[in-house]
Amino acid sequence: MDTTDPVVAAVVLAAGRSQRMGTPKMVLPWGEKTIIAQVVSSLIKADINAIVVVTGGDRQLVESALSGYDVLAVFNPAYLLGGMVKSLQIGISAMSPHVDAALVALGDQPQIRVEVVKMIISIHRIQREKIVLPSYANRRGHPWILPRDYWPEINHMQPDRTMRDFLNMHDREIRYVDAGDDSVLRDIDTPDEYEEQKPG
Repeated sequence: MDTTDPVVAAVVLAAGRSQRMGTPKMVLPWGEKTIIAQVVSSLIKADINAIVVVTGGDRQLVESALSGYDVLAVFNPAYLLGGMVKSLQIGISAMSPHVDAALVALGDQPQIRVEVVKMIISIHRIQREKIVLPSYANRRGHPWILPRDYWPEINHMQPDRTMRDFLNMHDREIRYVDAGDDSVLRDIDTPDEYEEQKPG
């Protein structure tokens, strides 16, 4: 039995076009940081040492916002087509062969809680074969853990498939974790959501 802790790296999906926001949302202010920097900072505080950020249309702005962080930024040239599958494929393909699982996080989810990330990783250490996914009020949230055994299937998914399709197909292999609040469900898509949720 392998008693060493699995190596978990994060892939942060930040290739969206910010259409509903009307301005590059990843670099909007969030306290003393930007939205994307807040996400990355929280992952680092959760002791994740390898972070891949997948960028898109706002590539240069996102990379600039993360210039002070030890992350690997990779570009999704198909960002105009939308959808998370291609970004996830690119993100996991950029990871070290020593990584055992990917923590899939959203670049526009600055409310991500360090305690939730640590809880998800701790459960993964016990049930390494499971997809570990936070939930609240019976709704799936982010971030979630994707063990390496599933990566080939992700890499072979067609553009018309979604991550929801994938999770529905593997529902029996998912270990759901109650996050305790709705932080795992929130992201920032519109100006109203930003104004409502940004720190005072």
